[in-house]
Amino acid sequence: MNIQAMMKQAQALQKDMMKAKDEIDKAEFTGESSLVKVTMKGTKELIKVDIDAKDGLDADDIEMLQDMLVVAINEANKKIDEMTEQKMGRFGNSIPGLF
Repeated sequence: MNIQAMMKQAQALQKDMMKAKDEIDKAEFTGESSLVKVTMKGTKELIKVDIDAKDGLDADDIEMLQDMLVVAINEANKKIDEMTEQKMGRFGNSIPGLF
């Protein structure tokens, strides 16, 4: 196999990887437990938190708690991404979009 063919194959693989990553990033994922349901993007960004009001919590309190959870979880995810980039970025520079 010649170098040119290998480069073409690597470019095709990279294109396929980027397409798959884009599909994941755009998808929404839902996780549920007994009283809580969360929805996240494939980028790990929290979109929505739903808390079941069975325990008699006030609707305003639930809404405020849901908003606070979204902010806190997204902040934690950003910190994870920052450290991942800091620690692993030098390894992934050869493959854009890996981290």
